[in-house]
Amino acid sequence: MDIDNNQKFGGLISQLINKTDLSEAQSYEAFCMVLNNEVTEMQQGAFLAALTSKGESAPEVAGGWRAIYDLDTTKTHLRCADEVVDNCGTGMDSFKTFNISTAASIIAAAGGVKVARHGARAISSTCGTVDIAESLGVDVECSVDIVANSIETTGLGLFNGMSPQVHPLALGRILSQIRFGSPLNIAASLANPALPRYGVRGVYSRELLMPVARVMDSIGYLDAMVMYGSIEGSDKGMDEASVCGTTYGVRLHGGTLTEFSFTPEDCGLIQHQPEELAPETDRQEAAKQMLALLAGQINGAKRDAILLNSACIFHLRGLCTTMKEGVKMADAILTSGKALQLLHEWVRAQSSDREASLSRLEKLKSEVLN
Repeated sequence: MDIDNNQKFGGLISQLINKTDLSEAQSYEAFCMVLNNEVTEMQQGAFLAALTSKGESAPEVAGGWRAIYDLDTTKTHLRCADEVVDNCGTGMDSFKTFNISTAASIIAAAGGVKVARHGARAISSTCGTVDIAESLGVDVECSVDIVANSIETTGLGLFNGMSPQVHPLALGRILSQIRFGSPLNIAASLANPALPRYGVRGVYSRELLMPVARVMDSIGYLDAMVMYGSIEGSDKGMDEASVCGTTYGVRLHGGTLTEFSFTPEDCGLIQHQPEELAPETDRQEAAKQMLALLAGQINGAKRDAILLNSACIFHLRGLCTTMKEGVKMADAILTSGKALQLLHEWVRAQSSDREASLSRLEKLKSEVLN
């Protein structure tokens, strides 16, 4: 390790400890040093902790995003780039749910939206976005070109944020070693190889809504919803739209940022108890539950949660004028069987070995649907 780099980096940490924001350029330089492993791991951890403790600014997150995208992201270009939506959460939220965004993305793709997801394996939960997709048969260690082809042909693809195929330098190393929410989670989740211009994004804290929306504006998003879902009577929340309380958000549209909120009742649903959204502790059981949901075999809180979050994507892309209409659209897609069919198409397209991938999915289907 270079002594001068560690001294300079230590000065940036001291600045954060003194509650002084970094400029975007300083943040970019600091994150570059972290990604390139140019300072000690102790200093890297101290930097992320100090930045989180101070409270991240929009320029600091933007600098982190730019470092990750420039240095550690394998790029791809989609023919449908102008219409692609990213549906992703930061993770590290205080209340853990089953994989709502995965189901919502499948429903949205079945409804005609092009969805380019960028997720990770479980860090603070038992089954992350990448874990559930893998359990269903999706190849999560494939090249970005295979993912891009899946998005173009089926409407859905998932870039594994912890795979060296996607982030070859350092991101997987860093994310696998931390167990607290930090600006790195936000910056990393935004480093989507497809560089979408539309996004539905969940954050782990209500205080992050406006800063993340500002970052998304600064890095080129044209239209986005940034959301935090509360739980009635609790200080915990989720990086999803909530069927357990009020969802708070910021809408980015045409460079303008507008705060909004809605309740389940506003969207034609009822409020549910949070324990009804609890995840399975076993990944195989989580995959079986996902199949049952997509087949329309599960009702109640879990079904309402995926309907609500699908509606957010439909509303963002202008396929419905109200959230209530979006919920009805999602419900019709589930009832028709289109979501389950889309899952089959996705597993087939995002694979380096189609026979093995489809075999895994069919085995699950035989256990759940027959």
